[in-house]
Amino acid sequence: MSKAISGLAFEAWAALHRQRIEAALARFIPDAELSSGRMFESMRYSVLGGGKRLRALLAYASAEAVGASSDVADHAAASVEMIHAYSLIHDDMPCMDNDAMRRGKPTNHVVFGDATAMLAGDALQPLAFRVLLDANASASGIVAASRLLADASGARGMAGGQAIDLANVGKPMTQAALEEMHAMKTGAMFEAAVVLPALMIEADQERVDSLTQFAANIGLAFQVVDDVLDATASSETLGKTAGKDAADDKPTFVSLMGIDAAQAYARALTRQAIAAAEVMGGNNARLIDVAFAMAERKS
Repeated sequence: MSKAISGLAFEAWAALHRQRIEAALARFIPDAELSSGRMFESMRYSVLGGGKRLRALLAYASAEAVGASSDVADHAAASVEMIHAYSLIHDDMPCMDNDAMRRGKPTNHVVFGDATAMLAGDALQPLAFRVLLDANASASGIVAASRLLADASGARGMAGGQAIDLANVGKPMTQAALEEMHAMKTGAMFEAAVVLPALMIEADQERVDSLTQFAANIGLAFQVVDDVLDATASSETLGKTAGKDAADDKPTFVSLMGIDAAQAYARALTRQAIAAAEVMGGNNARLIDVAFAMAERKS
């Protein structure tokens, strides 16, 4: 696969926008206050100061592609990152994946206890929608964006995909079933990150469709790469427990097709995503850059 089109300039752009999302999240999440201060501390622990911020970068890149304002970009990126953070808090808990490390530090429930971690995740969900509702955008644009975020994070998306995942531990899955599960569990939130800015500014349907196609391919590519890294990288590199999928007997693209074939499949999906971005036109350079970065990541 060829190199990202903007070279080192992309690294500077990504660093700048990682700082930008940190500042936006710090602004949107309250400091500890009143008797619920420990819950706010728990929320900030999992949301701030860590992670690759790929979803936020996609939201910012999409906002550039469709000409959305910086306010729209910040609110879209922050709402998706909050939903993602809540999902990680809950996913790591003993009743789910029971993991002790996330982003290179102890998971939320290890530090704050199960009850506070659960409440922090619960609180981040409505806060994400409040952030979206507070954006400087049209009412119809915010309604469309809120509908997409609700579908992406709920039973039709991430939560539903997680339920399918838990129900299939130790069971064989076909490639089609695995792809459908991850389109919900992982891909739906990538679609939200990419499409929210376009909906908020009421972009034309053709552009929304191209962004949706881009997101579907890059979201699946992300999961395939994630499965490969879980099987090949160290816990120190990943910032979370490596080899956990195999240890938990979960169906993955690696268990289904092997490492080499999975890597080739991720590259093919990335090419399809980039083709969708190129069809859309506009200021699409950063979307293509983020697609390359996601495909070539090492953690």
